[in-house]
Amino acid sequence: MNAPAPSVPDTVGGAARTLPVRGGVGLKPEHFREILATGPDIGFFEIHAENYMVDGGPFHHYLSRIRERYPLSIHGVGLSIGGESPLDAKHLDRLAMLLARYQPESFSEHLAWASHGDVFLNDLLPVPYHAETLARVCDHVDQVQDRLRRRMLLENPATYVEFAASTMAETGFIAEVVRRTGCGLLLDVSNVYVACVNHHRDPYAYIDSLPADAVGQIHLAGFARDIDAAGDPLLIDSHGAPVAQVVWDLYRHALARVGPVPTLIERDNDIPAFAVLLAEAHQAERSMREAAAPSIVESLSCGICA
Repeated sequence: MNAPAPSVPDTVGGAARTLPVRGGVGLKPEHFREILATGPDIGFFEIHAENYMVDGGPFHHYLSRIRERYPLSIHGVGLSIGGESPLDAKHLDRLAMLLARYQPESFSEHLAWASHGDVFLNDLLPVPYHAETLARVCDHVDQVQDRLRRRMLLENPATYVEFAASTMAETGFIAEVVRRTGCGLLLDVSNVYVACVNHHRDPYAYIDSLPADAVGQIHLAGFARDIDAAGDPLLIDSHGAPVAQVVWDLYRHALARVGPVPTLIERDNDIPAFAVLLAEAHQAERSMREAAAPSIVESLSCGICA
């Protein structure tokens, strides 16, 4: 078994960078002009890396101006960290150029695969959890962190099927990747809820099983409901609806375990008015303040007792 990896710093060119512990939203073209015109009170924006892997154009024009005013998180969807094929060196080079250009406070990717050989799929697919996959994922994470010269966050997946070949629990697999590579964890609370409902597991126990000190960011999103072939509920990670109350409840449990961390509202379909997303980001901030309050009260009480 590999020895524990040294901590990988969240740096670009030697300068430490962190997202503010606030709510953020995904940056959408529909909102570019409004954001620049109104300067909303928001913690940060996040983009999908693959939407910006070109030299110029309107996306870069607006992102450059918004980046001057706000912290930035970049979220990748195309590295295929869990894939059997080697990482795409050209894709990784383009990603490195994008990060060098904007120097985001955070970079994250998915525990999933999306390509096989020269075939690229428009989806994020699950992996079996066993020793062979673990070694491959750790090797890929190491390569990404070495090339980008920064710590990456790895996102837990939303899944609809599982592999009979798996010999490890998903949370144990993730914890071992974190231990071996020094990467961080992007805790997608919505993905936890979707996957646990689909596989008849307890989402609260799932969160309790993760390495809390590795969580560097949280994602919240909406989901859609369907029924599978057996007549059981099937949740789809649609990113096309407001965050459900059951996910807000699970989010508060996560905050009680990991403490307040930067939290993103994801909305990639049926994009609403910016004010709707901003309100959800502010709701996340209220939950963070409530999670922090008990520790402040306890600290004050201890000081009085002393």
